[in-house]
Amino acid sequence: MNGTWFPLPPAKAPDQMHPIALAYIGDAIFEVYIRQYVLSKLNHRPEHLHRQTTKFVAAKAQAKVLAQWLPLLSEEELAVVKRGRNAKSGSAPKSADVLEYRQSTALESLVGYLYYTGQVDRLNELLSQAAREIEGK
Repeated sequence: MNGTWFPLPPAKAPDQMHPIALAYIGDAIFEVYIRQYVLSKLNHRPEHLHRQTTKFVAAKAQAKVLAQWLPLLSEEELAVVKRGRNAKSGSAPKSADVLEYRQSTALESLVGYLYYTGQVDRLNELLSQAAREIEGK
């Protein structure tokens, strides 16, 4: 296995994948991490879980996280972020402006790339930093 959760590698190498495809899996990985993070806290009421998770996975929050990540990223990671930010993906959701949506897509592309390249330690490092950033710690 290549570091992914399931023995189903993508049809293309991660550096050959479209950034929107990386964002597609990155969105899922980011949300699973955040759900686990929220469950690691004491309050497990369903409405609280959903509200907390939504606070983390919103495009606005992800755009802020990416801004915090930028000085920490390698050249390789920055290249993935740029590809994700510049990718055309349709219209932004009503809850975010176009810039926030593009930044959010860039973050998700990087998460997907790190996931598919098996860089689990780096992924955990960045995701734990994201959780602290969103919670203001």
